[in-house]
Amino acid sequence: MRLLLVEDDEMIGEPVIAAMRQAGYAVDWARDGREAELSLHHDVYDLVLLDLGLPKADGIALLGSYRRRGGTAPVLVITARDGIESRIAGLDAGADDYLIKPFDLAELAARARALLRRRSGRSSPFYSHGDLMLDPASREATLNGAPLVLAPREFSLLQTLVEDPTRIYSRAELADKLYGWGEEISSNAIEVHVHALRRKLGADEIVTVRGVGYRLKRRQ
Repeated sequence: MRLLLVEDDEMIGEPVIAAMRQAGYAVDWARDGREAELSLHHDVYDLVLLDLGLPKADGIALLGSYRRRGGTAPVLVITARDGIESRIAGLDAGADDYLIKPFDLAELAARARALLRRRSGRSSPFYSHGDLMLDPASREATLNGAPLVLAPREFSLLQTLVEDPTRIYSRAELADKLYGWGEEISSNAIEVHVHALRRKLGADEIVTVRGVGYRLKRRQ
């Protein structure tokens, strides 16, 4: 999962980045409205964390522009503007949730998980595919009821595949989900993660669609 944080205050941004990366997300950080606008033109984000009081662009205007362009990623507003008028304006502009500063980082992560569940049309906090079960809150997985030890990016890749098991993801799409700005990625990184998952899940559980990418094995 890849998130965009739009926040100009380093004292807020740095702990948010650390917490969300610890929770397994790839996170990009835009520090002003113009940088955020450019970032949002690349339709790679699963969730946007948006401050409203930004240099170079107002957050409400930025959000409205994003929605008018057809941007569909859930947007969680994180702001010190606690007045009812600001909350109404944010929600009417297209925000999906609203969190007032200062906030607890654990609550932020929980709200992010809830928005991502809602986006994928799920009510359960767990993801399942056959005998495979994932818990995004604890970052734990089981297979046939037994614990499955996964590296952080293995878990993220598997969660992406499980969320839409019929979809074929290209290597580039998976790389966009797993890596943020400035993170070093080797040319065969996705193949390495897929190979590791196949060793743990079974060789035929992740299917290679030649010339296209990867998907999960279909269940009857």
